[in-house]
Amino acid sequence: MFCCGGGYKGGMKVCLDIQAALGQRAGVGRYVRELLRHLPAYRENDELCAFYFDFKRTGLDDAPAGVTCRPCRWVPGRLAQAAWKRMDWPPFDWLAGDADVYHFPNFIRPPLTAGKKSVVTIHDVSFLRMPETTEAKNLAWLTGKIRQTARMADAILTDSYFSAQEICELLDVPSEKVFPVWLGLPDFGEPPAAEAAAEIRRALGLERPYLLMVGTIEPRKNIPFLVKIFEELRDFDGDLVLAGGLGWKVGPILQAVFDSPRRERIKLLKRTSDAQLAALYAGATAFVFPTRYEGFGFPPLEAMARGAPVIAARNSSLPEVLGNAVEWVEGYDAVEWANRVRKVFGDSERAGHLRMAGQQRARLFCWRETARQTWAVYRQVAAS
Repeated sequence: MFCCGGGYKGGMKVCLDIQAALGQRAGVGRYVRELLRHLPAYRENDELCAFYFDFKRTGLDDAPAGVTCRPCRWVPGRLAQAAWKRMDWPPFDWLAGDADVYHFPNFIRPPLTAGKKSVVTIHDVSFLRMPETTEAKNLAWLTGKIRQTARMADAILTDSYFSAQEICELLDVPSEKVFPVWLGLPDFGEPPAAEAAAEIRRALGLERPYLLMVGTIEPRKNIPFLVKIFEELRDFDGDLVLAGGLGWKVGPILQAVFDSPRRERIKLLKRTSDAQLAALYAGATAFVFPTRYEGFGFPPLEAMARGAPVIAARNSSLPEVLGNAVEWVEGYDAVEWANRVRKVFGDSERAGHLRMAGQQRARLFCWRETARQTWAVYRQVAAS
């Protein structure tokens, strides 16, 4: 099941669609940037091309050595994407040029000329498992397109074994077509100096201890329930920090924050720099993550790498990714969650153990290994 064996003997040309890297800082954008950075190390005598729309001729910053850029400057990207949505035309390869394998890293496979081989990354299928958490305007289109993509792609990459099983079940895809490849973490380097990090936190208005949650503000993150946990923690004389941009269906989420009797202690940070995020992780009493569904789970993994003790919901991909390095909580009882948080902030030995175990676990996740396994899939598809 999910075998990456086999290989391509001749020189292979791979075309990677990097459009998401130009417009998204996190999520799929980060995934594409890290692939672009690390894939060249494994290409040997193969060729890696990076395709993107560049109608305004702004160019691509910092293209790594060993990558051939293929900008499309004669048609706006939005126009081409609208044509793909409405007419399933023109073929992507007409715009990007010839290749042995095309990799689409953002869920959907655009039209290709018959016989062209493709790899698609479907990061998760939360919109199928929990459609109520997805924007209505995108749900119908995405649901239809994802089934077509799953049928027509030669291989599907996904971020975890959990997501691979979900794809096989919900999209009726044979397991030999789906390749789970864990994502990586960047080399964070040395943690910020204590005084510099404290100054950053003071500038953000954080003078007291705080619990932290990082992630896009959207229904799957279960923030109204997190607010309930915080309300149960009346003995915690600190703040709750929510660091993440506003996503979709945010009205009820923000209302839960505004209606909370502890709303003065809830801090919403919509935009944070890398330095600010590092300081937030470094100073957190605990990272609390009562999510409803994750295809991988970057935020708690980053928190572990940065040395924050993590308390998380035992569901979806999280046990696979986080291992035994977190304080697990079953179900969604606010009192039980509050007790688990107390177990961490009230026991310095337990918190210290979680910090050390989390940092050790996080070292397993490396973008170089993600790239190596991804290139192995390209070779298998080219040889098929």
